[in-house]
Amino acid sequence: MNEGMAPDAISELESYFSEDYLYFSDLVNPPERSDREVEALWTLLSLGHGDSVLELGCGYGRITNRLAEKGARVTGLDISPILLKKAEADAAERGVDVEYTRGDMRSLPWRDRFDAAFLWYTTFGYFDEADNERVLHEAAASLRKGGRLLIDQINRFFLLRGQSPTYHEIVQRNNDLRIDIISNDALTDRRNCERIVVRNGCVRRMRLSIRQYGFSELIRMLRSAGFDSVEAYGQEGEEFTSYGPRLVVVAYK
Repeated sequence: MNEGMAPDAISELESYFSEDYLYFSDLVNPPERSDREVEALWTLLSLGHGDSVLELGCGYGRITNRLAEKGARVTGLDISPILLKKAEADAAERGVDVEYTRGDMRSLPWRDRFDAAFLWYTTFGYFDEADNERVLHEAAASLRKGGRLLIDQINRFFLLRGQSPTYHEIVQRNNDLRIDIISNDALTDRRNCERIVVRNGCVRRMRLSIRQYGFSELIRMLRSAGFDSVEAYGQEGEEFTSYGPRLVVVAYK
């Protein structure tokens, strides 16, 4: 593990991205969705066979390993040893070679190495303002000149338009339940989730808080991090609309 991690933030992430997260994962992200998302990523990042790609917050490798199958040279970084172990097992099953590293996206070991990097499925915004910006600076430093960085996140205007400030999401697998109590704080622009897992007769609780950024904020931060231009898209590369569910940003170094 890299030095300089904030213990509270890291312990929160490790608790949230656990074996319970894996247990419900195929219900939340079925294989056909992952296949579709990889096609969108390939296009948005203008990838070609042999391109070097970094996924920050790669989780259990559902995107990373599929990119490797398409011919990219892929590296995945995550803080969760449980999810990384699953990613490595899936890579072996698929017969692809992926470099998986356990570490903190605020302190990357690579410089001027990758053609593209990405944070998919709301993996940007875990930290405070300074550390979130640090993630972008580290991502920029890991890219070669001409490299691209993609960030996929929830569109905060969609959240405010379609839902009450606090709502519930429930996922059931057999007799087990995952209950998310989600609140959107308009004063801090953070999406706070309390997750309750009822599984095998046990109840576990965990929390996660994610900063929701608007496009103008992301432009400022990305340019400060060293990117020259920034583009906005909607879900899976569609045209961005204020009422669409996702904001996808592609920045060019």
